[in-house]
Parts: sequence; structure tokens; C-alpha cells
Amino acid sequence: MESAEIQTIAFTIILHAGNGRTLVHEAFPLMRAGKYEEAEAKLQEANDALVEAHNAQTDLLHRYANGEDINMEIIMVHAQDHLMTSTTLREMAMEMLEMYKVVKGN
Repeated sequence: MESAEIQTIAFTIILHAGNGRTLVHEAFPLMRAGKYEEAEAKLQEANDALVEAHNAQTDLLHRYANGEDINMEIIMVHAQDHLMTSTTLREMAMEMLEMYKVVKGN
């Protein structure tokens, strides 16, 4: 796999993971304001963006598993980190949403 293709995949992951992270951050003030349905919608949008990033990652893993030679570059390491931290942030936000519902009421 050429360096340019690895970089394209990495930036695809970064783009979608970043969009997901932004949407999670948009959900936090909605949670604090008790706008739970709106917060849930933001978190679903975040999930959709993270799925796009994950799909790019999965395609790369399938190619590797099928024997394609892939030289990892630092930008891909960054992309993987970005995806995992954004995914973790969304998972935590989902838990926080449920806690807000309990503490502040539905």
C-alpha cells in the first residue's frame, strides 16, 4: 500500500472521529440543561460519525488480514488514537446522560 493511500485512510479516520468528538461535546450542555432527547440525538449522530471512522479502520484491517503489505505511519497511529479516545468519550457521555436523568429526573 502506498504512503498516500495510508495517509488518506488515516485522515478519513481522523475526520470522522473528530466529527464524532465534536458532537459528543455538543451533547454535554444539552445534558446539563435537561434536554435529554436532544442530547441523545447528538450522541446518535456522534455514533454515526464514529461508525464511519471505524469502517475505514476495518477496511484497512481486512486488507492487512488478506496479506496486503501495509507500512504503518505515525499519522495512522494518531488516527487510531483519535478514534479510540473519541469512542471512549462517547461511551462515557452515554453513561453521564443516564446519570443526569436519575439525578435531575427524566
